[in-house]
Amino acid sequence: MMAKVTKEKFKTMHNVFDDFTNRTIFKLISEGHFEGLESTIKLGKEANIFSAIKGDKRVIVKVYRVNSCNFNKMFDYIKSDPRYATLQGKKRNIIFHWVQREYRNLMKARQAGVKVPTPITFKNHVLVMEFIGNDESIALMLKDDRPKDVEKFFDEVIKNMKRLHKAGLVHGDLSSFNILNFKDKPVFIDFSQCSQLRDSMAEGYLERDVKNLCIFFKKKGLKLDEEEVLKKIKS
Repeated sequence: MMAKVTKEKFKTMHNVFDDFTNRTIFKLISEGHFEGLESTIKLGKEANIFSAIKGDKRVIVKVYRVNSCNFNKMFDYIKSDPRYATLQGKKRNIIFHWVQREYRNLMKARQAGVKVPTPITFKNHVLVMEFIGNDESIALMLKDDRPKDVEKFFDEVIKNMKRLHKAGLVHGDLSSFNILNFKDKPVFIDFSQCSQLRDSMAEGYLERDVKNLCIFFKKKGLKLDEEEVLKKIKS
């Protein structure tokens, strides 16, 4: 059984956060989603990512930085998403819906058979997800962990992009930074910018994803044609 965490103890343990973030994380702990943050995975401009303990396992906790998020970029993406057409442009409201959007995108991608971290829950500006890695460490980004068989790995990337496309989605920010290499298989992450194909900007996002990946894998020795890769994804 999870040990009870008092608000006083929690505040001492997590004094690096503002009060609003502390309350949100404490609520998630109280609901049993995890027992406490373990270590820092990444400190980013828009979000900080931590591992957290849940029993004998780990989860990932992604905390968006409400005060320093690129609100304008978020709003540019979300305002063209048909699911959020009526959303008003208030900063905190946009960030909360941005997190909800990432959760929904991950869920839909997973249901389509795309290899992604399983989304567990979200609250306000905090998202809880499956931990991708082994007992000792998280899986590395593709840019930091070359696959043993580069061509086979690329083929798996394209299969996942095709599944995502059939589900009516485009990642929108896919690169070697947003693909994990887990047991020599790709796992897509960072789905907040993922958009529906109904989005007027979707075609441009897909072309950019393909271009980014072709540039990376060409440097690893593959001979690729962007138009042919696009055809495979859309077929």
